[in-house]
Order: sequence, then structure tokens, then C-alpha cells
Amino acid sequence: LLSPESSISVSAHNAVVRLAKAPGSTGLWDKFSFGPEPSALQERLFVSEENVDGFLGTASCPSPCSQSELESQPLIEVLDVTEDRIQIRVE
Repeated sequence: LLSPESSISVSAHNAVVRLAKAPGSTGLWDKFSFGPEPSALQERLFVSEENVDGFLGTASCPSPCSQSELESQPLIEVLDVTEDRIQIRVE
């Protein structure tokens, strides 16, 4: 993490944590953990094509799927993610 660019903003009903990667750090973040203390952290995934595919695969086929079930699954593609919206294409 890059300390000067990372920040925290707290109000009565909200908290925002802004994290910035150090210049040598590459790649997307897959997940983050949060909570009131280290022993009570909850994990959340960032929106990415891989995480959406994994979530939908688990939700639609929780037990091991047959090949025909896997082939009939929709193709999910994350096209764009911004603060205001997410654009996903399903085939």
C-alpha cells in the first residue's frame, strides 16, 4: 500500500477507506476483509469477471456438475466497473 495516498473518512453513519497500491504492485485485488477486530473479519470480493463467474457457478450448480450442465451455463462477462455502475454481458 502507498501510505500518503491511502486515507480514512468516518462520519456518524458511514466509513470510507481509500487504499492505493504502491508503484511496484501489479494486478487486480480479488478480495478484502473488514470488521471491528482481527478475530471477527468478514471477507468480500471485488467485482471482476472471475469472481462473478465463480459466484454464478456456485449458485447455479452447488454440487459437482455434469459436462452438459456446465456447457448450458450462461457466459458472463464484466464489461465495465465504475463508482456509479457495473456493466455485465450475459450470453
